[in-house]
Amino acid sequence: MRKGAKAAIVGSVFAVMVGGAGYGAFNIVNALNGDGGSGAGGGPAPVKTGPPSSAEVKDASTKFFAAWEKGQAAAAAALTNNAEKAEPLLTSYGQGAHITQVKITPGTAAGDSVPFTVKATVSYEGKSKPLDYKSELTVVRGVTTGKALVDWEPSVVHPELKDMDDTLVTGEASAPPIEAVDRDGKVLTKEKYPSLGPILDELRGKYGDKAGGTPGIELAIHHAAPDVADTPLLTLSEGKAGKLPTTLSARVQAAAENAVTKYDESSVVAVKPSTGEVLAVANNRDDGWNAAFLGQVAPGSTLKILSAATLIDNGLTTANGPAPCPPSAVSESQTFHNIKNMPPNENATLSESFARSCNTAFVKFADEVKVDSLTNEARDRFGIGLDWKTGIPSFDGSVPASGGPDTAANLIGQGQVQMNPLNMASVTATAMTGTFRQPVIVPQSLDDRELAHARGLKAGTVQQLRAMMNRTATSGTAAEVMSGLGGGSIGAKTGSAEVDGQAKSNSWFTGYRDDVAAAAMVLDGGHGVDASGPLVKQVLQAG
Repeated sequence: MRKGAKAAIVGSVFAVMVGGAGYGAFNIVNALNGDGGSGAGGGPAPVKTGPPSSAEVKDASTKFFAAWEKGQAAAAAALTNNAEKAEPLLTSYGQGAHITQVKITPGTAAGDSVPFTVKATVSYEGKSKPLDYKSELTVVRGVTTGKALVDWEPSVVHPELKDMDDTLVTGEASAPPIEAVDRDGKVLTKEKYPSLGPILDELRGKYGDKAGGTPGIELAIHHAAPDVADTPLLTLSEGKAGKLPTTLSARVQAAAENAVTKYDESSVVAVKPSTGEVLAVANNRDDGWNAAFLGQVAPGSTLKILSAATLIDNGLTTANGPAPCPPSAVSESQTFHNIKNMPPNENATLSESFARSCNTAFVKFADEVKVDSLTNEARDRFGIGLDWKTGIPSFDGSVPASGGPDTAANLIGQGQVQMNPLNMASVTATAMTGTFRQPVIVPQSLDDRELAHARGLKAGTVQQLRAMMNRTATSGTAAEVMSGLGGGSIGAKTGSAEVDGQAKSNSWFTGYRDDVAAAAMVLDGGHGVDASGPLVKQVLQAG
């Protein structure tokens, strides 16, 4: 989902390269560090091949740990496969990060991997605190000499160091701490709501100064990427927290947190359609990345909400107008199919094809829409791609004007379309109310930032979309998931998005109940009702 990986550097403090990447460049580096010399007698020394033995793994890791503990950065770096990057990081570990009294205890090796525990002290301007963490390294065979070397990664130094060009620093915090509160004044912490950890860091970085607090002293990761807040690792001296209001609901957030624990790589967002306020955002990911706001993946058939609006607004059909559902459809020499065992219906209406999630019904309109019809509808009426200012970084959706077979593919949420749960929750909210209200996670009044605007939908289009989404929720593909929600106005749309190289499709689901709209995705989760649907239902019940 993310394009490219980030690795960690500590500026004057570190510079790191991800894993064992770039072996070609290591030949020169290692030659300078003795990994490429010649044997006596003028001939090359014998070069070992194959995985390092257990004895080599133990020897290489033991020597590396010993040099690291003693602060011998050059010696420790020479025991890695990327001394050029390792030395400045290991040097800065003691200097820029002010980490001393390092004691490393290796665990039991598993093949070429060695887990270890670090106990140390961080000291700065008379303030000191113990530092205790676990990490792991891997020993590999040097490319040119065959020596057993530590495979250099930023996580060798600290498990939170994962991104290229990040820095590790100890000093006055870049922003004062915050006490984030929900819409009812309840305190939000990452301990109680784990998904909010990175989001609270972002809010602190952007609004800490405005919240009225004072900074403390801390060890933190300073991210090189723009608009990414520092990640605190250890607080040496507490600052004074300023109170920061958010639009979140502690009740809905708790439900979202619980929901995503059911599936790895899952994300969900809930918004309040009448205001655009974000009520909850949760992710279940090992990397802690906010895929719910930043993801860029195809949303599958959930996009048919937007596609149906495009067909209606361009006069191509209506909810009760024709939208035949043949077993297959061809556009630009590409053949599209429906899900397995879907009965064809040449007399289907748009409402019926929408509720059954018939792909071919939408594909057959590809020759009638203009290349940019879907793009214009997404931007002008649903606000997609308009540089949303939510309060934290977000990707605001992309529906490009793609020609060829992508015109048809885009209509069913594949092709070049990219979305995330925040985008699809907003699409659902706009379809429900007819008004695009740009999502926000902190009040606009906090910084008077300019929000994105779109003209929204005609009343007749809204009426038809709500009717189709209600049909989907009560008798269509989403009926089983949405059952039991009780009274009130409900609507939904299921989706699945095929991804090259994945055995299963990505699962998508979006729906609304009264004044709450929610959307979820589960990567590699299968059909929308299989994984994402239950997540959305749980959030709607809480809302």
